[in-house]
Amino acid sequence: MRGYYTPDQVRDAERPLLEAGPPGALMRRAAYGLTNVVVGELLARTGGVVGREVCVLVGSGDNGGDGLWAGAMLRQRGVAVEAVLLKPDRAHAEGLAAFRRAGGKVVESPGEPDLVVDAIVGISGKGPLRPDADALVSALDAPIVAADIPSGVDPETGSVDGPAVRAAVTVAFGARKPAHVLAVPYCGRVELVDIGLDLPDPYLSAFEPADVGALWPIPRATDDKYTQGVVGVSAGSDRYPGAALLCTGAAVAATSGMVRYVGSAAAEVVSHYPEVIAASDPQSSGRVQAWAVGPGFGTDDVSKQWLTDILASDLPVVVDADGLTVLASNPGLVRDRTAPTLLTPHAGEFERLTGQAPGPDRVASVRALAAEWGVTVLLKGRATVIADPDGTTYVNDAGGSAASTAGSGDVLSGILGALLASGMTPSTAAACGARVHSLAAATAAHGVDGEFAAPISASPLLSALPDAIRIVRSVTTGE
Repeated sequence: MRGYYTPDQVRDAERPLLEAGPPGALMRRAAYGLTNVVVGELLARTGGVVGREVCVLVGSGDNGGDGLWAGAMLRQRGVAVEAVLLKPDRAHAEGLAAFRRAGGKVVESPGEPDLVVDAIVGISGKGPLRPDADALVSALDAPIVAADIPSGVDPETGSVDGPAVRAAVTVAFGARKPAHVLAVPYCGRVELVDIGLDLPDPYLSAFEPADVGALWPIPRATDDKYTQGVVGVSAGSDRYPGAALLCTGAAVAATSGMVRYVGSAAAEVVSHYPEVIAASDPQSSGRVQAWAVGPGFGTDDVSKQWLTDILASDLPVVVDADGLTVLASNPGLVRDRTAPTLLTPHAGEFERLTGQAPGPDRVASVRALAAEWGVTVLLKGRATVIADPDGTTYVNDAGGSAASTAGSGDVLSGILGALLASGMTPSTAAACGARVHSLAAATAAHGVDGEFAAPISASPLLSALPDAIRIVRSVTTGE
């Protein structure tokens, strides 16, 4: 499990080290890690270190000090280093002295460096880049390595409301911050530097592939089709039969139990997936252990009644798409439930449910909805945020936008329903399902060399599910 920590949590963890150690020791430790990453980038991008040129953009305070100390260490390795001081009268005094002793040059503007270090604003910074900093950054052609947080990016929410640095690499000091997963397009690759912090429970957690592989339900010697989980799928309509195929097909691919389908697209579903058992309505569906309901099934009176009947059961239910539209006008259907409930809105559906958009602090918004309604919420996005009513929060970075295609959410609903039927808690099912779903999209869209090969639709994503499951399980099993 990977943890992400707020600036306050990091500062609290730093305090004992600052009080116990000699002045500046923690800063130099961070700078040493930053230096090593910059050296690695120079080697990878230019083939060498000695004689290469680096420019450090230096703000006031400790983040600027980190950059200046790193500049001094880079000089000791033969790098030509210049520094632009955005606030000369407020530059970190000891860091600037060390930089000058090492032979670093203070300049008014960057020349044509091989690499730039962003040490303008650290984890205490809020708001966009100031005009002078924006002018410097906008004129750069060189790749940027950000010290702790790309300047202009909110470290806790990952929000950007104006000019900000887009880093190729961000070096996280001591702990990953929420922005490192919520604002990946600005952070680039994140490298963690251990500076010896004793950290509390994280603000956000992310499942690693090995975590997902270890939890994914695989048949055991004593299992049969019922013990592995029977999921009911109510999706699709005469207008949207494809939603039924995608959602049901994903449930079939995700686990090895049984899938029962309820809806008007029964003929199409069974013709594609003969292992699925079809029924005319939820009451006649037979034994199920969880439900996935909503994708493409409409908002008419029949759909509303079916959703009401399903939510009246004591079974786990995942509600998506049209099901969320129905809930928006009747939230009591889930607020009064004691059985596990998982809602999977995108931003527009979230606004329909709550009356307001998720806003810049997506984590706080998702947590608020989960607590108020007593449900688990999965808010879709490049960074998918998942929250339980008790505030436990997971996040999944999709690694790209390959899954941003019509029908992708229908596939996710089927996966989640199957995982709920296997006995997973809603938040664990959501975290595991989101991880495999994004991996399946990447597997379908990318070529053998890892480059984005072609756009995909939901059907190739669905077809790639078994491979994605094999990948996460191979991390665990070593296969």
